[in-house]
Amino acid sequence: MKPIIGIPSDQLIETNPRMPGDYLAYAPHDVKEAIYAAGGIPIILPFPEKFGDVKNDIKGIIEMIDGLMIPGGPDVDPLFYNEEPIPEIGMTLGIKDEFEIALIQEAIKVQKPILGICRGIQVLNVALGGTLYQDLISQNPNVKIQHAQATLGHFKTHHIKIEQNSNLFDLLGEKALVNSRHHQAIKQVAEGLIVAATSPDGVVEAVESEDSNQILAVQWHPENLWQNDKEQFKLFTDFVERSSEKK
Repeated sequence: MKPIIGIPSDQLIETNPRMPGDYLAYAPHDVKEAIYAAGGIPIILPFPEKFGDVKNDIKGIIEMIDGLMIPGGPDVDPLFYNEEPIPEIGMTLGIKDEFEIALIQEAIKVQKPILGICRGIQVLNVALGGTLYQDLISQNPNVKIQHAQATLGHFKTHHIKIEQNSNLFDLLGEKALVNSRHHQAIKQVAEGLIVAATSPDGVVEAVESEDSNQILAVQWHPENLWQNDKEQFKLFTDFVERSSEKK
């Protein structure tokens, strides 16, 4: 049987006026298609209104899946890394953060593979004790390139440098051109993670497990690139292969 890939849901805030409160829980289309194309079976893991409703089910959820995929989404609530929100922060969903942090921590505990994208790299870092720039432009004076690109999301806009001692180097080589749609980023890297790639101005673009291939998380959006870029597709095939080994 193909590996089961769990994808925590996002939530559409706008509701049907005839169905107030009937929020849609969904996963990004391109992420879902990438998992299918790579040989996995994606399933959506919707977060609850109250974390207490599923707190005791986290272990069972992780046991049910073979790999955990954390896609993009809203800003991570800075309260989870002991900071107050600055004026420049965007929308946050604390219950989504709490749910995903619990899933990540349990997946790491039982050594289930993880792939993070954009918000995914950020919430992963927070789950392991790291911190974030709540807003790159206002908090990082070294930022010199556009990280929240103005052009369409499937266009590549800046390069990244990949560390030679990383698993990512084995997949993409020493340099790659990527898209970029974020205003938050890793500040202090969590213990147990290593930086696998950086942008020309030094912003962390990828992290992975320090001593294994369990975790790979990137700041760009390969789900919007893989259809026309076989190198970016390797991120998904590698993840599904790692997940298959854990079945």
